Parts: sequence; structure tokens; C-alpha cells
Amino acid sequence: MTLKDLKPGEKGIISYIGHQGPFRRRIMDMGLTPGTSVKVIKMAPLGDPIEINIRGYGLSLRKQEAENILIV
Repeated sequence: MTLKDLKPGEKGIISYIGHQGPFRRRIMDMGLTPGTSVKVIKMAPLGDPIEINIRGYGLSLRKQEAENILIV
């Protein structure tokens, strides 16, 4: 399951971040690291972007970015 598949109100734990290089580094710099708990707060009407809560702060990600983050 990916972060994109979670519905508003659902929680998960990041298990893996796909891609290598600048994308992975940017995502990890924002605090999305394996083993971190994440909760989907809401989605835009058309589903893009997705607002999540991670480490006590809100963060918005595009669907394309969220589908590269695997959740347990």
C-alpha cells in the first residue's frame, strides 16, 4: 500500500521510499523517513494534493510523490 491509497483519517507507518537521488533526499529532508508514523488529514476535491500530518506538522504532497512512499 502507498501513501496515496490512504483515506482521510487513516494512519500508517512509512516502510520504504521509492526512487533514488534528489526526490528521495527532498522527501527525507521533510521528515518522511522509514519508521515514521503518518496520518492523512484531507485531500483536495480532485485528490491532488494530499495533506498529511507527520512529526506534529502539516505537509501537502502531490499524488505522484505520495505513490512512491510505501506504508505498512
